[in-house]
Amino acid sequence: MAESEISLEAVPAVGDVPADDWDACANPRHACDGNELAGFSSSASLSAAIADSSGISKPYYNPFVSHAFFSALESSASACARTGWGPRHLLAKIDDAVVGIVPCYLKSHSQGEYVFDRGWADAYERAGGRYYPKLQASVPFTPATGPRLLIRDGVDRERITAALAEGLMALCGISKASSAHVTFAREAEWKLLAEHGFLQRTDQQFHWHNHGFSSFDDFLATLNSRHRKAIKRERRDAVAAGVTIHWLTGSDITEEAWDAFFAFYMETGSRKWGRPYLTRAFFSLIGATMARDVVLVMARRNDRWIAGAINFIGSDTLFGRNWGAIEHHPFLHFEVCYYQAIDFAIQHRLKTVEAGAQGEHKIARGYLPQTTYSAHFIADRGLRRAIADYLKRERAYVAEAGRELSEAGPFRKGADEAP
Repeated sequence: MAESEISLEAVPAVGDVPADDWDACANPRHACDGNELAGFSSSASLSAAIADSSGISKPYYNPFVSHAFFSALESSASACARTGWGPRHLLAKIDDAVVGIVPCYLKSHSQGEYVFDRGWADAYERAGGRYYPKLQASVPFTPATGPRLLIRDGVDRERITAALAEGLMALCGISKASSAHVTFAREAEWKLLAEHGFLQRTDQQFHWHNHGFSSFDDFLATLNSRHRKAIKRERRDAVAAGVTIHWLTGSDITEEAWDAFFAFYMETGSRKWGRPYLTRAFFSLIGATMARDVVLVMARRNDRWIAGAINFIGSDTLFGRNWGAIEHHPFLHFEVCYYQAIDFAIQHRLKTVEAGAQGEHKIARGYLPQTTYSAHFIADRGLRRAIADYLKRERAYVAEAGRELSEAGPFRKGADEAP
């Protein structure tokens, strides 16, 4: 019997795709089995849910590819045409049923991506080309690895993957875009896209891995003496001025807490980037739809919030995202962003902490180099050849840098290789 035909279309908003269809592709086993954290609205009950020691593995869940997260970005006007992120989500359908999705945006700049191609754009434009618009298959403002070719269970994945890859290239032509960039993809997707003509790029982040630790002190015991003492000192000094640290999740995250966190975000973002990406409405929407997936690590002094970091909870990973402060104390950034994340992961039996982009200073705090992957379709053959040659050298550099940085890690010999 002949296979049903796959049809492709691009839609201008995540709201044009029913949430159930989107999530069945984004987190298929999780969507089918139901979110086992649903209904848990307090930090205590959330902790109990995540820390279940039944031995039954939880379905894979990545909060950043959920319909709720994209909807918050778009509905809050954080990711929209006005900010240079025009939604062009690519759908694959069989008999009108959505079987595959590539979250995709038509972009007029290269900001908020964390995989830098501004040099490519400058070179192409100096040669008389037009680099923008381009297509960006990613989660806006979110340098976290996750699925980018979202495919429903129960279909021919290889066939749908091929259709989506070809569809991205076709969408370039239809949109008059110079290129399509699939960033922070899984390694398997990176390899599959290469088979369809996408160029391969690597970079690195710094992730912390939980080797079955029962406490933060258990983790510290794997470090050499110098780094162990330094971390203990930093943690003491961070709270020496009467600072207390609080975890807020679920119904604990009030609008007052969001107001405080947004003030931190704006203060730090304005200093670093000039124009922070996320609007205040984004955080309220996240609070309304994804509070059980969020933990705010907040610092308090003299009865007011002074600093905080937002983290998102996956099935086995804590994803650290934005940080900010209105008071600055020695090592408070490290405590709120890195050490508290490790504490949370240990207590809730999460395997990994991804602490965001860049930052070799994380190595001394137990976060080791981790390769990240992106794939790039370049329509112009001449530009494609030049970039391919550059990426070959860049991949070799990233691999060697990762080896050297891993050797400089803080662990006692063999400790970072614990099972």
